[in-house]
Amino acid sequence: MAQSLELLLIQFLMPDNDARRQAEDQIKRLAKDPQVVPSLIHHLRTAKTPNVRQLAAVLLRKKITGHWGKLSPQLRQLVKQSLIESITVEHSPPVRRASANVVSIIAKYAVPAGEWPDLLPFLFQCSQSAQEEHREHFPVPNTSKHVFFHSFTIINRFCNFPGCGIDTLQLIDRNYWELVSAVFADLQSLLLKCLQDETSNRVRVAALKAVGSFLEFTHDEAEVIKFREFIPSILNVSRQCLASGEEDVAVIAFEIFDELIESPAPLLGESVKAIVQFSLEVCASPNLESNTRHQAIQIISWLAKYKSSSLKKYKLVGPILQIMCPLLAESTNRDEDDDLAPDRAAAEVIDTMALNLPKQVFPPVFEFTSLSSQNANPKFREASVTALGVISEGCLELMKDKLEPVLHITLGALRDPEQMVRGAASFALGQFAEHLQPEIVSHHESVLPCILNALEDISDEVKEKSYYALAAFCENMGEEILPFLDPLMGKLLGALQSSPRNLQETCMSAIGSVASAAEQAFVPYAERVLELMKIFMVLTNDEDLRSRARATELAGIVAMSVGRARMEPILPAFVKAAISGFGLEFSELREYTHGFFSNVAELLEDGFTQYLPHVVPLAFSSCNLDDGSAVDIDDSDEDENVNGFVVSHLMMKHMMNQEFVILVFTFDTVMNIYIKTMSEDDDKEVVAQACMSIADITNDFGYMAVEPYMPRLVEATLVLLREESSCQLIESDSEIDDDDKEHDEVLMDAVSDLLPAFAKAMGAQFAPIFSKLFEPLMKFAKQSRPPQDRTMVVATLAEVAQHMGAPIAGYVDAVMHLVLKELGSPEATNRRNAAFCVGELCKNGGNSVLKYFADVLPRLYPLFGESEPDNAVRDNAAGAVARMIMAHPESIPLNQVLPVLLQVLPLKEDYEESTSVYGCICNLVLSSNAQILSLVPQLVNIFAQVAVSPVETPEVKQLHLRVETYATLWSSYLVLCSFWSVDNVKIDLKLKPALNWATLVYFGSLSAAVSGFPVWGCSIPSILYNFNHTSGWHFQSNLLLPDGNQSFQWLGFLDEGLMPNFRGMTLGVMLYFTGR
Repeated sequence: MAQSLELLLIQFLMPDNDARRQAEDQIKRLAKDPQVVPSLIHHLRTAKTPNVRQLAAVLLRKKITGHWGKLSPQLRQLVKQSLIESITVEHSPPVRRASANVVSIIAKYAVPAGEWPDLLPFLFQCSQSAQEEHREHFPVPNTSKHVFFHSFTIINRFCNFPGCGIDTLQLIDRNYWELVSAVFADLQSLLLKCLQDETSNRVRVAALKAVGSFLEFTHDEAEVIKFREFIPSILNVSRQCLASGEEDVAVIAFEIFDELIESPAPLLGESVKAIVQFSLEVCASPNLESNTRHQAIQIISWLAKYKSSSLKKYKLVGPILQIMCPLLAESTNRDEDDDLAPDRAAAEVIDTMALNLPKQVFPPVFEFTSLSSQNANPKFREASVTALGVISEGCLELMKDKLEPVLHITLGALRDPEQMVRGAASFALGQFAEHLQPEIVSHHESVLPCILNALEDISDEVKEKSYYALAAFCENMGEEILPFLDPLMGKLLGALQSSPRNLQETCMSAIGSVASAAEQAFVPYAERVLELMKIFMVLTNDEDLRSRARATELAGIVAMSVGRARMEPILPAFVKAAISGFGLEFSELREYTHGFFSNVAELLEDGFTQYLPHVVPLAFSSCNLDDGSAVDIDDSDEDENVNGFVVSHLMMKHMMNQEFVILVFTFDTVMNIYIKTMSEDDDKEVVAQACMSIADITNDFGYMAVEPYMPRLVEATLVLLREESSCQLIESDSEIDDDDKEHDEVLMDAVSDLLPAFAKAMGAQFAPIFSKLFEPLMKFAKQSRPPQDRTMVVATLAEVAQHMGAPIAGYVDAVMHLVLKELGSPEATNRRNAAFCVGELCKNGGNSVLKYFADVLPRLYPLFGESEPDNAVRDNAAGAVARMIMAHPESIPLNQVLPVLLQVLPLKEDYEESTSVYGCICNLVLSSNAQILSLVPQLVNIFAQVAVSPVETPEVKQLHLRVETYATLWSSYLVLCSFWSVDNVKIDLKLKPALNWATLVYFGSLSAAVSGFPVWGCSIPSILYNFNHTSGWHFQSNLLLPDGNQSFQWLGFLDEGLMPNFRGMTLGVMLYFTGR
């Protein structure tokens, strides 16, 4: 075969096409025989012309894969030895390169199998050989550089072979890895030396590629850290490549930096400054290719995401924004890939920086915005509002404080003569509406008219963004939308029937937000909207599926707005259309279908059971089930997966006591999905959603439901608290101290919600589990941690103490110092949570907390004064004092505390404290506590306001505003009236309408005395006489509100929202006065 093959190789290289075709056919036939391998090796080593030797190597590379396993060990050894000789003694560079390619192919199979243990040491030894030794074998100058080059080529290609990743490397013989480790440090030194080679650019480039390859399979942290010293040389090589026009090589540096940035090892150090400087140089060079600049911008983005603390530490935020903000105004060729456009990439960088470094980002961006909004160049005016839009999520708290000037700039841009500026302004308003809640809604009178005008814009692009802004803005409105409802729906319904598809989609989104805000006021428009949705929900063309998705979502939202009674009769047609759309395999349609079913499940409650056999399989198909207990998040759409979680939970909530068999299967499947997601998923938002869903399930179904899963849940929670989960490691910044990290709002707030959920479900039995979680949780409470971390810990401790009860006593000494310090925090949220926490600790801490009472009261006192600007803080301070009184009244100086407490009542914002506060007062009144009875007039004023408050729940009024409490108060009050004038009693006359209700309740309790039954030794006439005589109020004319319509006012107290005995008392009093 060898002789005939040589002739065919020569013939293949002839210029005659027919001869070459014949040779090719013959070579293909011969190549099917494994013996072609030694023949090709022979010609590679002995053919007289370099072209034939090169062709032999090329053919060998193509055929060696299929034949390698069929060769005898002797032939394999011959092949390996011949290839090494070809690389080391071959004069022709093309032949050497072709031989190196064959070596890399064989290495893919031989190295993992341990069949070529001397390859890597040989390449290393050959590459570092002294020049004299090389000259003995290679009389051609610079042979050593060729060896360097081809050695690195083999290493690079072997490391980058498909399938030769972690799984393959794990199969390599232990002895082989010991050998690699032995020469690894020397290899790194060699790579660094070659990166610095001043005589051969080819060697530098080959070394640069090899560095990238080594990093991909180097996982030992100590070895990876050694690559830090490579960074200056990598930057030098990349700059030289850019200067010589080799951009494709220069971008290898960015690939290397990408690996370094994502590594949890502390690889960058001060080198981050040089990397940022180089990346900014490339970003700011408009003469470079878009891809090159995009790679540089992407590095900045990764640094902002994974190493944000490094950017802050080395003061790089300002220099980055000085380049990125003007890039927003760079004109781009609309024909180029939008993903590579510098302005779009810069916006993503600024967004990422705002999310991770809001305090450092907002001032320079706002300064750029203020200046650029007045720029004559429309691109800069567009950039000004674009910048505000992209930072609104990350810098939300800072922007809320500057909302007036921010809106002034944005609403001005919405009237700009340039379309691009108006479009950017609409986008920014939509972002504000999403992220600057609730403050942005208070500006609806100025914002909504501007958006309505923008809906009439001549540009479809501006219209589309205006619909988005309208949808986002209306979503968080309530009754404020009612004055705008008619003009809004007129424009939206008109646009829905006459606009292009893309505008119809955003229009439907806006209608959904309007429906959510208007609720029952939307009923007049619901029928027309639903009829239109039926048309969209049967579309099947690919270009129409996005519109169908929006229509499906809107149908569910409208159903929630109009209610079950109106919707249930017509719902089957919509459910059928939604189920059929699920089979079209369009991810966005599947996502919105989940939203539709979650709304329908919530709307119908037990009526949803009929749809379970159809909907359950659809929900879980979006979770990419694996053996019924796992979710493959990497291969699933994130939003669809999260919506699958939501609809699964809602279905379970409404399936209780309906379909037990389906429920058990569903519950086990979902719980396993959630736990696997917590442990393995690398996306924080998905993990956070899983944590929130588990907390909801625990709260809804109780401990019995989650008990079988608790060991795994606790372990997953522990890993998350230690910040060791997959989603946390990929974003870790190991170079920065633990104390300098930013608060992880997305994930850790969700994780911290798990502990109170477990405590609520388990009560005191949670104590052993809490002992495991306590220390990892307290890591977030260090003084050097951000305020959001500390208040997260305090809030978690408060809720755990509330639900776990007495076992919290064992932690009082460990946490009280933190809580007391947080009472003086400059952040209102921190003070609020600290007040709540200290109250729960005092309530449940037993005797161990008594020694802190003397410290707690002085710390709480400032929260009651005028210097406290936040009503919620004041309410929680009141709740804390109330809990202290109820737990240990003997340890509280009531004569000093009660007047301070009562002066902040009734509660103004946090009505969850009502039960504790008013319950405490009721108990004191009913126990005839002398200190509280001296404050009766003030209490009557407070209780009267609570009684008629539209925000207090009926439960609060029923439980604590009890008749006997009023009776005690009023009897005490009437006694006071018998001896002092009303001025001395100090009843607030402004509260007369509210007091009328309290008076009515009291006299209702005496209605039985109409038949002469005595109450507390007083007849009704004598009580009325005292009341009228001493107060100067004429009972019949002034008891009711001064509108003269007595029966109407009394009927108001027959409202079904009041408890039955109150309504009965009202009737009794009406009968009494009618009789008089």
